[in-house]
Amino acid sequence: GRLFRNEGIDLTHNPEFTSCEFYMAYADYFDLMDITEKLLAGMVYSIFGSYKVKYQPNGPEGEEWEINFEPPYRRLDMMKDLEAVLKCKLPNPENLHTEESRKALSDLCEKHEVECTPPRTAARLLDKLVGEFLEEQCIAPTFIINHPKVMSPLAKYHRSIPGLTERFELFVAKKEICNAYTELND
Repeated sequence: GRLFRNEGIDLTHNPEFTSCEFYMAYADYFDLMDITEKLLAGMVYSIFGSYKVKYQPNGPEGEEWEINFEPPYRRLDMMKDLEAVLKCKLPNPENLHTEESRKALSDLCEKHEVECTPPRTAARLLDKLVGEFLEEQCIAPTFIINHPKVMSPLAKYHRSIPGLTERFELFVAKKEICNAYTELND
């Protein structure tokens, strides 16, 4: 439905927008990713008669991207894939609340010239690194999964990886279009 948020406006945020929100009993984030893929792919196919859409992010004179919405969508594991791109070991997700981890992430941001205005918390620093190095890869629909607990206080803790949660964000054309997680139920 239609929503209004009393917040600022910029190129990627409008205070008035349309959103789709749902909750599903007994579902986890794998179920939600499957539903999201089917919903988005079905909508694109219904509108365009194809899963492939041409998009010019910088206007009609700019570069043209062909975005394929046919499932399955690529999945990037936030911490593992960020480590691969940065070619370094990140702090253990279970220790991201510590000053040592915050300092390590701050140093990484400085090394890679990634800006982060105060407060420079571990969650904000990590979010800036992900924005610079993972989200920029997400032209075709891509899920970024398994966010650390410090970034996801309402998400259920990951069933097998300590320090992470069962959360995902879906990006298309480098923009976040979906944020979801297994509901915290303990």
